[in-house]
Amino acid sequence: MRKLFPLAVLGVWSLVIGLGGQAADRQHPQPDILLIMPDQMRGDCLSIVGHPAVQTPTFDGLARQGMLFRRAYCTVPSCIPARYALLTGLFPQTSGVVGFREKPIDSATMPQVLGNAGYHTALVGREMHQAANAAQLGYQQAVLGSTYVSDDEYATVLMQAVPGIKDVRHWVESLGLSYNHWQARAWPLSNELHPTTWVMTQARRVVAEVPQERPLFLTASFYAPHPPLFPPPAYFDAYLEKELPAAARGDWVDWNALTHEGTDGGQRVRLEGERLRKAQAGYFGLIEHIDHEAAPLIAEFRARSERAGRPWVVLLTSDHGEMLGDHGYFRKCEPLEGSANIPLIICGSPELGWGASQRCLQPVCLEDLLPTLAELAAAKCPPVDGASLVPVLRGAEVAIRPWLHFEHAPCYSQRQAFHALTDGRCKYIWRPLDGRENLFDLERDPREEHDLAQDASQQSLLQSWRARLVERLASRPEGFSDGRQLLAGRRYLPLQAGVPRQPVAGPNARPH
Repeated sequence: MRKLFPLAVLGVWSLVIGLGGQAADRQHPQPDILLIMPDQMRGDCLSIVGHPAVQTPTFDGLARQGMLFRRAYCTVPSCIPARYALLTGLFPQTSGVVGFREKPIDSATMPQVLGNAGYHTALVGREMHQAANAAQLGYQQAVLGSTYVSDDEYATVLMQAVPGIKDVRHWVESLGLSYNHWQARAWPLSNELHPTTWVMTQARRVVAEVPQERPLFLTASFYAPHPPLFPPPAYFDAYLEKELPAAARGDWVDWNALTHEGTDGGQRVRLEGERLRKAQAGYFGLIEHIDHEAAPLIAEFRARSERAGRPWVVLLTSDHGEMLGDHGYFRKCEPLEGSANIPLIICGSPELGWGASQRCLQPVCLEDLLPTLAELAAAKCPPVDGASLVPVLRGAEVAIRPWLHFEHAPCYSQRQAFHALTDGRCKYIWRPLDGRENLFDLERDPREEHDLAQDASQQSLLQSWRARLVERLASRPEGFSDGRQLLAGRRYLPLQAGVPRQPVAGPNARPH
């Protein structure tokens, strides 16, 4: 079996864990854990990373107290596979969940692992978009509100409060909004009925009601800023009055091939002018609304832990991002930063001994969260592909991985499918349909507007990244690689069975 990490790196991990990891865990009780998870939130939509418009003071505060992982990625950037990866810690190449297709989970999930370690596990808000329900995934308590489901708790409350609403989805569409496109307007009802506010209220109720004697793992899951783009009026109007950033325009994009109506289910579109401004105002407004509503939840969560004499951990992340007009794209399923790069902030109480205002530029992913939380909770972790981030949080200078592979099978069209690699500095993209390549310098060109694959002076660098992908895909059942070269024109299987998991660095990343 091929090794993705040199033995020296594995040795560093073993040394860190052997000398510091388990010993440190024994010094403290199991921490309460709060996972705040917006849906479809871009990694650059935080004011602390320099976004020119979005204001996120609450999340910025978490980053100043903990660590911001600026190169966090979703390894399959759409909701079903992304959440599968989060729950299981398995790469898509291992699980076979390489696109927008459901598959039963046959390994222990994050809430199951924590529940087995004595935690009360609760899910509030958007469900995890799997074939299994919340209880089957390991959540002992679920208060669901997914915005588009007609019979969950949120829908019931909304229909009781507004008698004219008979079906949530039809009502949203009657406002001229879409669950997948860029139409935007202000929320027309009271703020208390907004799905974001409702989820926060229910999450705060869970924090207040769960007995302090048990450690709590709470997932506060939001449908925002995923469309429908309908923030409360104060946020929508404020962003319409701001100067908003231009969409990224790559020199590699055929802009003449794009239309204002959109193709490929609306994923390829020339979004500009007032339509872009409204979409941005809706999207940015939803993010700032989540940030504002999160402040009391975080404060009450921390206070509960302090009363119990227990540490606390707060995480912010998302399943994937949103292209929002960049390079002529809307929605997700792309390897580009708007779609694949996600926010990840991990903050812990002072007794955990983590540094403040830390920033990590190594590539990390959703798969890393299960082993991270399992280590913090002193829980038994199943075999996973992800690597625990605990040593990094404690300040150890260790390599997490040399590079990260992410992909997506065809969703909107065959040409949309991709494989990509990044080390946090460069990004290489290969399209299996026709063999197109892109190469970007993320440090000098964070908006990916200049394609180095077309630069004669960068051909050696391009070849080195291509060779990595040739090796990575050599065992894939689709035949993308024969071990010597990449083979274009090979189609993804309907739902591939996965390939044997390859070892990665980390205390909980053992091969089968």
